Amino acid sequence: MTGIASANTVAEVARLIGDAARANMLLALMGGQALAAGELALRAGITAQTASGHLAKLVDVRLVAVEKQGRHRYYRLASPEIADVLHALMSVAAAGPARHRPPGPRDAALRLARTCYDHMAGRLAVAVADALQARGHVALSEGAALVTDEGRRFFCDFGLEIEGAGPSRRALCRACLDWSERRPHIAGRLGAALLDRVLELGWVARVPDGRALAITRAGERGFEAAFGLSPGWREPQVPRSS
Repeated sequence: MTGIASANTVAEVARLIGDAARANMLLALMGGQALAAGELALRAGITAQTASGHLAKLVDVRLVAVEKQGRHRYYRLASPEIADVLHALMSVAAAGPARHRPPGPRDAALRLARTCYDHMAGRLAVAVADALQARGHVALSEGAALVTDEGRRFFCDFGLEIEGAGPSRRALCRACLDWSERRPHIAGRLGAALLDRVLELGWVARVPDGRALAITRAGERGFEAAFGLSPGWREPQVPRSS
């Protein structure tokens, strides 16, 4: 065992992701919640029987993990690293040639605020990252990220437990390039803790049957008071190619 994947193994994983139905199911799981096979079948527009076959293949290569609760089975992405791969593919796809498809309300909602596996993404998340960096709580640079001492105090006061009870292979704070805004938002353990906290506070709420997050009235006030978001943060800051 060298720990180095062969070209054939890489090609096989890419082939499995490359099927449109399987890609739709994997993207549905980017919401960070475990979903039943029937729900994934609906997202992919295929029959439940076909979905079960696809899911078996994804579980076999450890792209997806299955959880059993009584007679029911629920599927989730196998690890944050799988989510990172999918997010990178989404960024590449978003930077490609424009497709002739008019944007709808769902697109606007996703661009404003959404889940990216276990952390926030979209215009809201980018604005939060900008504000945290401007206040000296984090330092972001080309994919790397650092939480400052002042930032650790701020996050502690905000009610986050970011240190954890034991060692973790996952980075505390990581800059994740937002596929719709083309600018970084915050991922890693800090990003996950932030999402959990603002959900707990009722500042955002999950939109059923999708990855979008609805910003509540309490959230409008809370994000501005706690993070000092810059005026006009809801507006696109860079031209997009998708």
